Amino acid sequence: MALPAEFHTLDPAAYEPDIADPVELRAHRKRRLALAYRVFGAMGWGSLGDGHISARDPGRPDCFWLGRYGVPFRYMTTDDLVLVGPDGSIDGGGHINMAAYYIHAPLHEGRPDVVSAAHCHTPYGTPFSASVTKLEPISQESCAFFGDHEIFDDEEVNISSIDGGKRIAEAIGVARAVILRNHGLLTVGATIDAAVGYFLLMERCAEVQVKARDARPIGSDWARRVHDQFDEVAAWQAFQWAQRTHVPDVTVVEQ
Repeated sequence: MALPAEFHTLDPAAYEPDIADPVELRAHRKRRLALAYRVFGAMGWGSLGDGHISARDPGRPDCFWLGRYGVPFRYMTTDDLVLVGPDGSIDGGGHINMAAYYIHAPLHEGRPDVVSAAHCHTPYGTPFSASVTKLEPISQESCAFFGDHEIFDDEEVNISSIDGGKRIAEAIGVARAVILRNHGLLTVGATIDAAVGYFLLMERCAEVQVKARDARPIGSDWARRVHDQFDEVAAWQAFQWAQRTHVPDVTVVEQ
C-alpha cells in the first residue's frame, strides 16, 4: 500500500489542481465531494443518514459544503450539495444533519489547513470507539496513525451544540484523526480525497484491532517510519483506488 519514495517528495496540495479561479475550484471540490459520498454509499455506510463529509468553500473559506440531508449517499450529485455558513445557515435553503454543522464548523474554523473532514458510523469504527483506546501499530495501515490521532473522551455522543464540536476540535488538535468515544471515527485532510482516504484506512485499522486483540505491536521506530510514508499523498492514493473500484463512472455526480 505504501507508495514509492519519490511520490512523497510532492506537495500534497498538488493533488488538488492549482486552480486560481474560486468558481472553478469550487466546482472541482463539489465533484470530489459528491464522489466521496458515493464511495461511502458503495461501502454500505451512511444508509441511516449517520455520516457526513465536508469541503471548505474556496471563495468563502468560513463556509463549507455538505450533502443535503435525506439524499442516499450512493446517489449523491453536485446538485445535492449545500453551502453551510458559519452560523449554520444554508445558502439557498435546504436541510442538513445539524450534528454535521456542530462538528464540522468548529473543525474548519480551528484548522485552516483542513479542506475536508469525514465521519460516519461504520461496522468497525463505531464498536472500536466504544473501547475508548487508541489504535495500536499492529498493521501496516495502522502505522499511518501512529502518534497522529487522538481520542474525544466525552459522553456527548449526539453532538447537539457548537460547544460539543469545539471540544472535538480541541481534542483532535493538529492530528489527522480523532476517535469519538462510543461514536466512531473522524479524519481530516488538506484535500477531500486525502480526508476520505484516511477514513478508509482508519476503518480498516479498527477492523484489524477488533479482530486481533492480542496482536504483537510493531516497534515504534518502524511504526514511525511507515507513518511518514503514509502521508496525504498516500491517503489521496487510497481514495483513488476506492473511487475507481466503487464509482468508476465519475460523470454520475453531475447528472
